[in-house]
Amino acid sequence: MRFLGRSLVGVVLASVTLALMAWAYLLINGAVQARISAEPRVAPVRERVFTVNVIQAELGTQTPILETFGEVQSRRTLELRSAAGGRVIALAEAFEDGGKVTAGQELVRIDPADAQSTLQSVQADIADAQADARDAQKAVILARDEQAAAQEQVELRQRAFQRQQDLLARGAGTSSAVEVAELAMSSAKQAVLSRRQAVTTAEARIDQSATRLARARLALAEAQRRLDETTVFAPFDGTLSATNVVEGRLVNSNERLADLIDADALEVSFRVSTAQYARLLDSDGGLLSADVTVVLDVSGVDLSATGRLTRASAGAGEGQSGRLIFARMDSAVGFKPGDFVTVQVREPALENVARLPASALGASNEVLVLVDGDRLEALTVKLVRRQGDDVLVRGAGLAGREVVEARSPLLGAGIAVKPLRGEAVVPAPPAMLELSAERRAKLVAFVEGNTRMPEAAKARVLARLAEPTVPAQMVERIESRMGG
Repeated sequence: MRFLGRSLVGVVLASVTLALMAWAYLLINGAVQARISAEPRVAPVRERVFTVNVIQAELGTQTPILETFGEVQSRRTLELRSAAGGRVIALAEAFEDGGKVTAGQELVRIDPADAQSTLQSVQADIADAQADARDAQKAVILARDEQAAAQEQVELRQRAFQRQQDLLARGAGTSSAVEVAELAMSSAKQAVLSRRQAVTTAEARIDQSATRLARARLALAEAQRRLDETTVFAPFDGTLSATNVVEGRLVNSNERLADLIDADALEVSFRVSTAQYARLLDSDGGLLSADVTVVLDVSGVDLSATGRLTRASAGAGEGQSGRLIFARMDSAVGFKPGDFVTVQVREPALENVARLPASALGASNEVLVLVDGDRLEALTVKLVRRQGDDVLVRGAGLAGREVVEARSPLLGAGIAVKPLRGEAVVPAPPAMLELSAERRAKLVAFVEGNTRMPEAAKARVLARLAEPTVPAQMVERIESRMGG
């Protein structure tokens, strides 16, 4: 009986369990079917609005600035060479690297003993030639006198011959006397011919003496030139460089003694691309006389000078590209030949262009402009020129439009934006430093010992260093050159 009761209880429990499992399956299946058949609920989407800075595009006249790098050089540079060889016996006090000399100043003197001896020998030859010329003049006079005397003898012999012929015709003379008179007359004529030959010889001697004297004078001029070449003079005002002689040294003919540079006749040479060069030509194909600004960075102070374009190189140069252009510098105080400088050339003005930040222009030469409803629209423009962080563009419908100042991948045509107009960014004041006494002393000592810095710039830098606070940029630039 106990076994039967337990079996019935087990059957009941199993039936209840199966019933509960079936009921749970029906509940889950109904919920899944209801979820599948129900319509999805979509949450309302809000449009994202971006905040952008906009500027107004104004068309006008802009003057592009072509910026490149160049090297300062002198328009007048001369190699001083020794025309004569010998020992250097005297040097000018300014004959040293960096010495300033004036036109006509004696720089180097070479021992002139040999040249003076040659000159004196030629002077003696001239004296001999002059004496020979005087003797030739006298010989001509004597020869002509002798010719005149011989001519008189001919006339006398002629009359004697005529007289003997008359006597013979009257029967008072003899034939032998006539023959003697005729022979005497013939001898006198022969003497005249001899005297004429002597005159010709004497006159030829005069020509030979004149030629000899002319050659002697040429030799004198050459000897005097050789003597003058023993002294080297400065042909123009300038500064000496690369001096390599000392007093007492033996120099050879045509040996290089130094370089003379005219520091007041400076120009800058720089290379531009062919496209940039084409923009600097006028309608006739000639180079424009455009204004140029030359800037040299010197220990925190920028030296600048103005100038104008003068010429372009005849060829591109072996292994080079573009064009080499030269510009003459005006009042280039502080500049030296060999300085590496920044050159800014003012190109011809461009009409009907707008200056925009370079970040406003896309890769496809499009800018984003505002339309009604503060939405963006893409506008195609033509890129005319790049100017540092700006671009010069022109395009139809650009005038007066508001352009997005900086594009981003999130911005495009049709995007709603919140424009910020006239949000001028106030530039931060330059950082200032309070220097310690030791640091200030090092900076002052470096500036005072800088020989390349002009006095005017040096005075300005020292004045700033003497102030309680000094611009951090100036300190950084000076210390970068100190190596600290």
